[in-house]
Amino acid sequence: MAEGKPDGVADDGGPPSGSALIASRLGALPTGPGVYRMIDAKDEVLYVGKARNLRKRVAAYARPQRHPERIRQMVAQVHDLEIVTTHTEVEALLLESNLIKSLKPRYNIILRDDKSMPFILLRTDTPWPQLIKHRGARGRDGEYFGPFATVGAVNQTLNVLQKVFPLRTCADNIFANRTRPCLQYQIKRCTAPCVNLISEDDYREIVDQTRDFLHGRSRDLQQAFSEKMTAASEALEYEAAAIYRDRIRALTQVQARQDINVEKVGEADIIAAHQEGGQTCVQVFFYRAGQNYGNRTYFPNHARSVPVDEVLEAFVGQFYADKKPPALVLTSHDLPSQPLVREALSVRADRRVAVIRPQRGRRRKLVSNALANAADALSRRMSESAAQRKLLERVAELFGLDTPPRRIEVYDNSHIGGTNALGAMIVSGPGGLEKAAYRRFGIRPGDMAPGDDYAMMRQVLTRRFSRALREDAGRETGNWPDLVVIDGGPGQLSAALEVLSELGIHDLATVAIAKGPDRNAGRERFHIPGRQPFSLPVNDPALYFLQRLRDEAHRFVIGGHRQKRKKDIGRSLIDEISGVGAARKRALLHHFGSAASVSRAGLADLEAVNGISKAMAQRIYDHFHPNE
Repeated sequence: MAEGKPDGVADDGGPPSGSALIASRLGALPTGPGVYRMIDAKDEVLYVGKARNLRKRVAAYARPQRHPERIRQMVAQVHDLEIVTTHTEVEALLLESNLIKSLKPRYNIILRDDKSMPFILLRTDTPWPQLIKHRGARGRDGEYFGPFATVGAVNQTLNVLQKVFPLRTCADNIFANRTRPCLQYQIKRCTAPCVNLISEDDYREIVDQTRDFLHGRSRDLQQAFSEKMTAASEALEYEAAAIYRDRIRALTQVQARQDINVEKVGEADIIAAHQEGGQTCVQVFFYRAGQNYGNRTYFPNHARSVPVDEVLEAFVGQFYADKKPPALVLTSHDLPSQPLVREALSVRADRRVAVIRPQRGRRRKLVSNALANAADALSRRMSESAAQRKLLERVAELFGLDTPPRRIEVYDNSHIGGTNALGAMIVSGPGGLEKAAYRRFGIRPGDMAPGDDYAMMRQVLTRRFSRALREDAGRETGNWPDLVVIDGGPGQLSAALEVLSELGIHDLATVAIAKGPDRNAGRERFHIPGRQPFSLPVNDPALYFLQRLRDEAHRFVIGGHRQKRKKDIGRSLIDEISGVGAARKRALLHHFGSAASVSRAGLADLEAVNGISKAMAQRIYDHFHPNE
């Protein structure tokens, strides 16, 4: 560029770009509020900004030397400038948030959050209402409670509710075809309306109690349960009294788990940001009806030099671009344009929304708790292997998970002609394979046909998750998987889903990996409920990661199968005789030379063996000659 020539003025007299283009447009810009978009030579949006005075705000970009290097680089790429005027600055802020969320310009602070928030739906379109997870458009009849931070938060709440309010969890088709109560009834998490073990009126009472709890009236419920327990006890109805006692205990545990008393907070979102090393973690906690509905972690994309309060303000604008804000938003930092953000959220909610940075008291405790969680999450992210984290994020993207899975369980079976059948489970987490958590399952034949892979998979999963329900129904130990992977095709997946449905477990992400044509690695097909089977490109790192997990499960189960076969081969006919231990077996083999010779020996010959009594000799002889 020639000396003295303005930045962005082409040597050949072509159209200007960069700061020169911006300067050339200033005269035509209005002085009212609006939104501006900077666009590069490829017609891609570089940056979206809002302004109270468009001309004054955009004029600052005509003097890029006053800006940081990052902004100077952006201005140098500008080939076009587009504006949209608005009536107010609040409208400009709302439009800016929508455009950033949809366009994701390279130089803006970007919140990457494409998943809708889950809710709990109390169905009212059936004579026997049930609580289910719901995500997406609210097209079904019933009452919606939420939003919850994640599907995991919904699952945790549903688990708690089942302890106190034993409503059915099974799908309608299973409910209609049951002839006996399921495991949920046995562990006192369902009242078995499917087989008429509860009247419709009593069931409706539990539904009403569930509704009261979700509206925040848990203390009133606890008092009502206490009165009913006392009345039942005085009437000598001890079994009914015990039921109310157990429900009171469960409610007490729910209230104790709330960490901080938030009864007077009611409906609020707590948003806290922690910044370190040029990265920012934002934690959002959801409180509804005085109850903690979980938290979600975000890592917005931004330049290292952007201060935390600006990141937080951009986050708030984009976060509520497609969702209704609650009545109260508590933040960890003062926002640069806090009155404007408050007014914008009130417009979006169609009611007054308070945006506050609390300084003391209960609300400050809530924010401090969220801030500590943000610091912990950012520390974990910075310490985790970047490669492993990207793999787990890719797996979450492939299979529609809310967050990268912390625990993946992979299942496989092995047998030869139906003999020595064995099932196995391997576990993987953020730190890689967790070999201490591996398990093998000896298949119990029962009425199973030899070599029935589907029946074997059903048995393994039934044993695994029946025990999980008995020992950790609340999923508090971290030993429940976020993703279940089955080695097999649609048949194995169907068998797995049947087991989980039978057990009342409807929230485990489950996928089957089928070997491709000619069993070639790299051509695997992935089967997921509700989606068409698909394959991944052979160079996709997630494919290699999932192949390794599948191969590890195969190695583990094959190793156990070989050990079992080797043990069976080493077994002798003598091992089947009751009362013959290692010492007597050794004495018999030394005397006769082989198990076959023992089987042909006469009674007198057996009595001659050192250590074999007449009674034992008779037992051995009878074992090999049962019809004599």
